[in-house]
Amino acid sequence: MPGSEWGTATEQRFNINLSILFTELPLLERPAAAAAAGFTAVELWWPWVDSPTPERSELDDLKKAIEDAGVQLTGLNFYAGQLPGPDRGALSIPGAESERFRANIDVAADFARSLGCRALNALYGNRVEGVEAAEQDALALENLVLAARAADRIGAILLIETLNQPESPLYPLVSAPAGVAVVDRVNEATGLGNARFLMDLYHLSMNGEDLPSVIERYAAKTGHVQIADNPGRGAPGTGTLPLEDLLGRLRKAGYEGWVGLEYKPGDRPSAAAFDWLPAEARAAR
Repeated sequence: MPGSEWGTATEQRFNINLSILFTELPLLERPAAAAAAGFTAVELWWPWVDSPTPERSELDDLKKAIEDAGVQLTGLNFYAGQLPGPDRGALSIPGAESERFRANIDVAADFARSLGCRALNALYGNRVEGVEAAEQDALALENLVLAARAADRIGAILLIETLNQPESPLYPLVSAPAGVAVVDRVNEATGLGNARFLMDLYHLSMNGEDLPSVIERYAAKTGHVQIADNPGRGAPGTGTLPLEDLLGRLRKAGYEGWVGLEYKPGDRPSAAAFDWLPAEARAAR
């Protein structure tokens, strides 16, 4: 998509998800690569998939890489199991995974606070064979309440994300109403009001949802937006989603937050995957 078609992009605040873009580079080199591409803000899935509580030196090294690159960390996932991989979160899975999530809560929150990050994303987790859905949902609410309190402690919001059923068939939150219902339950349980919906336009489109309607209904409860084109989960312009129009609708509905670029670069280096976005629109204002 030619950059000129994104004439209103300067009204957006974009950030790069360094867990799906620049993955051809080691983790500690990705923040500088994002800066070299003209971006000033980044987000991350939990980078240590095998450890909810990595060594202090690993946390410090990533913090230094982000600071040295001069980019702002604007979003961070809590521990979510093997992601990318078969897992879709840990907080609703009884036993060891739930315990790992709980062990991670303060680690992730403190790391976010150290970098001024104000959004923490808690992936719900897959359904588990032999466990009642109601049991998983009760555990999820317990853990999300703990996560919301930790987020509140650092002045952050807690994000609840809807994924898509074709790619995540065991994940129970595969519609905007399902995700927003969990947001409402968490806010009711905590009284903090800091749980928000993560509106991923790619996932919602994969679910066949009416995106203009979703935006109209839920923009006010949305704390973060992520984009990728569909089909293919590539850069804007590689598929058929009218992403600029949808982001314009979000702005008109009052959304002023970040738009995370969470797409695959395709068969090219990540640095070449931003030609749709004018250089002057990449640095957050």
